[in-house]
Amino acid sequence: MRFLHTMVRVQDLDASLHFYCQQLGLQESHRFDDEAGRYTLVYLNAPADVELAKNTEAPLIELTYNWDTEAYTGGRNFGHLAFEVDDIYTTCKNLQDSGVTINRPPRDGHMAFIRSPDQISIELLQKGAALSPAEPWASMQNTGAW
Repeated sequence: MRFLHTMVRVQDLDASLHFYCQQLGLQESHRFDDEAGRYTLVYLNAPADVELAKNTEAPLIELTYNWDTEAYTGGRNFGHLAFEVDDIYTTCKNLQDSGVTINRPPRDGHMAFIRSPDQISIELLQKGAALSPAEPWASMQNTGAW
């Protein structure tokens, strides 16, 4: 058995693609529009998985956009997506500079949480050993729910 993808329903495909691709740094692998079913599926992969994605072997995120409006509530009950990053401080700084709220700052140099436009929690984990605590992260308080 191998992991294939995680599906997240989104209400605004453009806002979600901006978040996942422009701000978080994922790449669109492929997409599928189903006119009869009135939905679009967009598959995303992490940059380090681009070669695996070409062979559909990479873990993917499937953004499901239903063309007819529907309210999705309780995004946090989905759980969370988790990504390993090379430098958690640089990643959080870049996200913050692009307008993303860091809900749980990386005070420990190891873990942070952010949320997508659809309120899906995303965990960021430092690759390898935790970095030494550093400001402004070490004293930054949580913002909202994560």
